[in-house]
Amino acid sequence: MKVITITSGKGGVGKTTTAINLGTALNAFGKDVIIVDSNLTTPNVGLHLGAPIVPVSLNHVLLGKADVADAIYEHESGTKIIPSSLSVKELRRLNHSKLKDVVKKLKKNSDYVICDSAAGLGEEALAAMQAADEVIIVTNPEITAVTDALKTSKVVEDLGKEIKGVIVARVKGTKYEMPVSNIKEMLELPILGVIPEDKNMPIAMIKKDALIHTHPKSKAAKAYRAIAAKIAGINYKEKSFMDKLLGK
Repeated sequence: MKVITITSGKGGVGKTTTAINLGTALNAFGKDVIIVDSNLTTPNVGLHLGAPIVPVSLNHVLLGKADVADAIYEHESGTKIIPSSLSVKELRRLNHSKLKDVVKKLKKNSDYVICDSAAGLGEEALAAMQAADEVIIVTNPEITAVTDALKTSKVVEDLGKEIKGVIVARVKGTKYEMPVSNIKEMLELPILGVIPEDKNMPIAMIKKDALIHTHPKSKAAKAYRAIAAKIAGINYKEKSFMDKLLGK
């Protein structure tokens, strides 16, 4: 029973995509997973997984208008999600500090709670970090993103939270990108995995599902499964074509 917050120093690095694909990959490995959209200002988990507008959202729970159990919705894959509201009306009234208590309740009935935090280091992002047992930082192989990731890591450490590691996402393999070895050296944190840029990501969103389901053979999907296996302590290896032929 663990709460993992997925965060980043800046937006657009693949944080939500990572939260969704890690959560659904862990679920595919037989784990009971709840993905919480704790990015209250610009929520995207519900949009990605087919629940953009729901009767009861995380916002209702934080406002004391509903119990957290009523805000849980199950995706067809079996992964559970708690979407946030797209409405901006109640944003000013939300008490972000209550997120920690909400997440604590969820831990009792799940193996993993994955919190998709807001980007940056504002009040929302800090609340998601404080609610975590472990934090995973997502960055791109660009100096600005890595610098922001470094700032984020220092804040997480100041909060006394454990950093599980870093995921380098949206890697295109161009000569202008920072080498992963340099990123590791700069951040002084373990690299959990590298996710290549994948043209199928928008297709997965249109299909309202995770990439690991819509395009399971893609390099990005394989990378997410490998990271999920590492997180869960599962000895996992992608089956080769020959393994499949031999029925292994």
